[in-house]
Amino acid sequence: MIGHQFWWEFRYPSLHIVTANELHIPVSTHQRPEPTYLRLLSADVDHSFWVPQLAGKTDLIPNHPNEMWMDPSQPGLYLGQCAQFCGVEHAKMLIRVYVDTPDQFAAWVANEQKPAVDDASVAQGRRIFETEACMNCHTIAGTPAKGTFGPDLTHLMSRATIASGAVLNTPENLRAWIQDPNTFKPGALMPAMQLSDRQVDQVVAYLSTLH
Repeated sequence: MIGHQFWWEFRYPSLHIVTANELHIPVSTHQRPEPTYLRLLSADVDHSFWVPQLAGKTDLIPNHPNEMWMDPSQPGLYLGQCAQFCGVEHAKMLIRVYVDTPDQFAAWVANEQKPAVDDASVAQGRRIFETEACMNCHTIAGTPAKGTFGPDLTHLMSRATIASGAVLNTPENLRAWIQDPNTFKPGALMPAMQLSDRQVDQVVAYLSTLH
């Protein structure tokens, strides 16, 4: 796991999955114990991972790897946030942890391991994404987009929220976010891309296919 200003990157090396802001882990029971180990890193400043119902807060410190365990016994959604002041949008660096049943976790893994859908009906939006600066910061598996400065968007629409939990992941909110991230997160490091209304609509149409 890597903390960024102002979002969370979650990597599952053995599963070849990279996602953001919404962590999925398996439930752990006496019959089937599956505690989750997390290695914590920071890409910039001090952060702190804190989901009160699952574990105490653990700091992410630049150049100093840390670690923690979570051993949840009940499936469900658990909420938390960064607990170390990390900059102007610290309060909107939220966390969602989904504790999944074995079947739910297996289904989530199978979906996350797929490349992005290549939908010809939104080809113009993909072209804009790949020719503007978007692909310099974001990855979409199966495309030339390999950026790592921002969240991996391969399965963006499988997440309930955008902007690290700041707002629900709807086409309307996604459109407003692309037009100007300061709408929801003043001080966010993502720039307004200065796209035309038509271009924004086309990019949103493309991103909306990424389930």
